[in-house]
Amino acid sequence: MASEGQEAPRVAIVCDWLTTYGGAEKVVKSIHELFPDAPIFTSQYSRKQINWFDDCQVHVGWVNIFPARLRKILAVPRALYFNHLHRKLRHYDIIITVCTAESKGIKLHPHQTGICYLQGPPTQYFWGMYDDYVKNPGFGKLNFIVRFFFKLLVGPLRKIDWKFAQRPTVLVANSSYSAAETEKYYNRSAQVLFPPVEVDKFTVDSAAISKEEFFITTSRQVNWKRLDIAIQACLLSGKRLVLVGDGAEHSSLQQLAGDSPLIRFIPRIDNPEELNTLVSQAKGFIFPSIEPFGIAPIEALSAGVPVIALKQGGALDYIHEGENGIFFDEQTVESLAAAMQRFDGMTFDKQQVSASAKAFSDVRFKQELQRIVDDATSN
Repeated sequence: MASEGQEAPRVAIVCDWLTTYGGAEKVVKSIHELFPDAPIFTSQYSRKQINWFDDCQVHVGWVNIFPARLRKILAVPRALYFNHLHRKLRHYDIIITVCTAESKGIKLHPHQTGICYLQGPPTQYFWGMYDDYVKNPGFGKLNFIVRFFFKLLVGPLRKIDWKFAQRPTVLVANSSYSAAETEKYYNRSAQVLFPPVEVDKFTVDSAAISKEEFFITTSRQVNWKRLDIAIQACLLSGKRLVLVGDGAEHSSLQQLAGDSPLIRFIPRIDNPEELNTLVSQAKGFIFPSIEPFGIAPIEALSAGVPVIALKQGGALDYIHEGENGIFFDEQTVESLAAAMQRFDGMTFDKQQVSASAKAFSDVRFKQELQRIVDDATSN
């Protein structure tokens, strides 16, 4: 913060892209609310897909000429864009980056402080999840083409990614898992700051009553979320599952579910009250993916719904076995089905489950980020 008589530091916000509603975009939204006068710089922006930043000055790069759906294969153009963005940022004192890919590569001028919020571990398709990405890049019939070129480029891209990660003044990770992976692959330590969750919009709804018991997931339907495991586990154990949302894997998941009355698909629900009512009716939330953190499970916890989570990744920071959920050890249908059977024999205190989510509020995030900014700029 500026001392009395001093001019307030000029802040700019940078992120990889703004083309959908997701966890990284929610972080950008909170930072924008904390620094409302700070412009946002990004490689791609779609006002039709996300309207959170209509009141903000958003500067978009030339990468925006490409369709947003191609962002998985735009690593090289994005790297070029962010590597030269420092020319447009030279008038700012503090650069706050929300990064899942290349935006951490901003070159800093001598007078600048760069704070990079890592919305996950080192670029996963280069490092920790490389094998999974090569197996299924997520482009359907074009997978073989993407796979071929990705294998050719991954070596140089890793070198660029590592170099970019050395540029920020301070690295901040969104979970203990992300911090550990950052030290492993980038050889840099990172402070841990959990992302903001709108926990006040998800509360225990005692009036929410369902005629049938069911499990729920509200995750985006993309391949690495492994919702296929959740569907197969419910089909195997005869349990009902509601999947809220959409995504590239939606059709494949529907085919997997077939005509089974156990599986129900509901389009994405944007109204928080409506979503809270539905989530509150569920007996449990299924979280089968390896994720840096996971906003949706925290929302479920806040609604008093315990979580069945894979015992890896960010879930280790907030799931407490037997108190607000349980773990399953392996990312397999059988392991999840066994956990669901064990879950059925347990009872949970909804108020206690809800209370466990309060530490992840938006207010807490903003307070901690302000402290990090103050500490970084006071040195």
